[in-house]
Amino acid sequence: MNNRWQFFSGLILLVLPLVLSAQQKVIFRDVAKESGVDFKYTFGDYNYENILESSGSGITVFDYNNDGFMDLLMMNGTYLEGISDEGGKGFKNSRDKLFKNNGDGTFTETGNEAGIHDLQWSMAAGAIDLDNDGFEDFFLLNYGSNVFYHNNGDGTFEDITPKLGLAGPETLNGFTKWSIGVSFWDYNLDGRLDAMVGNFLAFDPDYISTQTPGMMPHPTEYKGQASILYEQQDDGTFQDVTEKNALYYPDSKCMGLTVADYDNDGDMDIFQANDHQHNFLFINDGGVFKEMGVATGVAANSKGQETGSMHATIGDIDGDGFIDIFVSDLKYGALYRNTGKGFFEDITEKSGIAGHMAGKGGWGAALFDYDNDGDLDLITANGTAEELKLQYPLLLENDGRGNFKDVGKMHGAYFSNKRSGRGLAVLDFDNDGDLDIAISHVDLEASATLLRNDGGSKNNWLGLSLRGELGLASGIGARITVRTGDKTQVIVNQWTSGYLSNKEPRVHVGLGDHKMIDELKILWPDGDEEVFKQVKVNQYLNFVKGKGYL
Repeated sequence: MNNRWQFFSGLILLVLPLVLSAQQKVIFRDVAKESGVDFKYTFGDYNYENILESSGSGITVFDYNNDGFMDLLMMNGTYLEGISDEGGKGFKNSRDKLFKNNGDGTFTETGNEAGIHDLQWSMAAGAIDLDNDGFEDFFLLNYGSNVFYHNNGDGTFEDITPKLGLAGPETLNGFTKWSIGVSFWDYNLDGRLDAMVGNFLAFDPDYISTQTPGMMPHPTEYKGQASILYEQQDDGTFQDVTEKNALYYPDSKCMGLTVADYDNDGDMDIFQANDHQHNFLFINDGGVFKEMGVATGVAANSKGQETGSMHATIGDIDGDGFIDIFVSDLKYGALYRNTGKGFFEDITEKSGIAGHMAGKGGWGAALFDYDNDGDLDLITANGTAEELKLQYPLLLENDGRGNFKDVGKMHGAYFSNKRSGRGLAVLDFDNDGDLDIAISHVDLEASATLLRNDGGSKNNWLGLSLRGELGLASGIGARITVRTGDKTQVIVNQWTSGYLSNKEPRVHVGLGDHKMIDELKILWPDGDEEVFKQVKVNQYLNFVKGKGYL
């Protein structure tokens, strides 16, 4: 009897952890079709044959109607005379789509009724409440003239670009201006929001490659286009102050801008990911920007190569309190560990990322805590650039010390099917406390994916929005420190952290099995600090500077 009891007891002890593990397993399910996110990307015709067509489009997450649920803005290409094949004329009036979150797991496309009628080739959009009226506007970045849409507060938007002066020059370096994104912050601390627009390259549609005959020309065969820093004036208009701030690089090929305090000295620096050029890191030294990419170790990959860098996604991957940088690129990515001593160590191989990413061609990416266990994991949307070759997307799990393993195929069918992904944005669309993923694709299937996270909220979490004198904009770049027991997490409030895409403006913190936050500290961009004790978990909170949280 005792032997039999010992046998069954041992069996229970062996099986129970496996059962509990299965119960807690996170599964990502593609719910785009059933939820009404019926977006299909067009690149103007049916043939994938130039760099504009290969670049894809982005996704912006914001709550445009203030109902507490995150909405999706998805950018689209279109037919362009002289660039697209004649057979693509049916795509001439393709447009961007705005998907309103109905709060019940479904979305309704409202772009037309909302007044979003721009029919240019759109790349990305930056959501921001420019006039601090409580409603988020957005700045649409195009191949061509950029457009700023003001949110009227009644579900509609108005094009106010002429009032602001943000359309941008018609051409840069002799060809149509090609903008790929924007980062907002108050760069000179005058209380007004400024904007830096990233521009890509001088695309000549008539150029035929001498290096790769029969294929689209390589990015190195084109001239670049300068990114532009716009300073907001007293009257609300914007002026180009790029040269004044030593940021004018007329032949750079920007693919992404991520603004944060990388050297932890209290002011905002600028990371510019460049395509087949050295990346830039503009260090803000007392209001003066100095380009320090090579000096800090983030200019090239671990082999010293200038790769097709896409965008920086940032976060503390090893729990040491310093903000690290992952740059998706067409080789195998680059993970730069912040040493806290003014430079970065390339740990792409050591972390395991290089082995997983090699040959995939990384575009959209995000550091995020998919299982709410308190460390940052990595998801990447992949695809070959010069040819339409599909690749597996990746979900890489962090062991908490900055070492990553590929776990995607265990967490959803999407990771077992090859696609050609581009834009990727993180959000909690159903407000259940775990992070979902939206991805756009350029493959001929062209459908978007909305991956609902089922199971990630079994661990504890906290979501927070930061509001100050300029509303949500006041919190951009704020540093949040969360202490639970002997674990401390540091998070930067930065929405512009993915290729062509903006994640939702709420900060998300995974807390594992901790049922209370011992201390939450906010270091605001203006240097003010606030500390909160004993914060309850599993809720979304609005932190209002000087007034606590709601």
